[in-house]
Amino acid sequence: MNTALPGPVLIKGAGDLASGVAHRLYRAGFDIIMLELPQPLVVRRTASFAEAVFRGETVLEEVKARFCPTAESADRILQRKEIPVIVDPAGQSRLRFNPPVLIDAIMAKRNTGTALSDAPLVIGLGPGFSAGSDVHVVVETMRGHNLGRVIYEGEAEANTDLPGEVGGKDLERLLRSPGEGRFEPLCSIGDLVEKGQLVAKVGAGEIIAATGGLIRGLLYPGILVKPGMKVGDIDPRGSSVDWRTISDKARSIGGGVLEAVMHHFFFREIDREGS
Repeated sequence: MNTALPGPVLIKGAGDLASGVAHRLYRAGFDIIMLELPQPLVVRRTASFAEAVFRGETVLEEVKARFCPTAESADRILQRKEIPVIVDPAGQSRLRFNPPVLIDAIMAKRNTGTALSDAPLVIGLGPGFSAGSDVHVVVETMRGHNLGRVIYEGEAEANTDLPGEVGGKDLERLLRSPGEGRFEPLCSIGDLVEKGQLVAKVGAGEIIAATGGLIRGLLYPGILVKPGMKVGDIDPRGSSVDWRTISDKARSIGGGVLEAVMHHFFFREIDREGS
């Protein structure tokens, strides 16, 4: 069985869930290219390849991603066995790379422009996509029994606008912007904070921790935010949390994506060889 694809897997988005998918596919031997915004709105930065946009490069569990200033330079990064991260919010790189697999991992809870015709296999993560309509496959992102399930017909569970419960907390663990302005964190990812503590500012507005715990994620300092935007999160489980590595949720979703890729390109090949 030939396990090589005729080109790199293209992933739209490089946040923590997208990075979990990228890491799993990379470990399975696939070339990966990721597309991001000029200023990624990524909270779990220590577990996201999007951090390469800010820092030039980043390493997540021994896999290195490197900021790629142009699509033309991506080939050199791939040859170094690294993951190129390209600033390309419109996804125009697709036309150059002609990917065999395109994964929409933007997590916008809606389809922002992905179509069945974008690649031989198009995968959408979570709600906002319909398998067989605008993508070939949907992978469930809702925590619970079906997390990571591969859906070949229909949609993922609807977005509830509620964060998953962690340590008995849900809404309390989110940090949201009180207004419009530049985000100014007053602590760092990995810090322990107490309920009622001032953890960040947006202009003159203050962001107060609604629960104690460990700061698991924060937007990059200086990012322009709007009222109500998620700018960070607190894990009430505290110091027991590993905030540097891929989450169980991201690994599960990555497993679902890997299953979809293997089924589409390789298991069908086995079926043909055996027939």
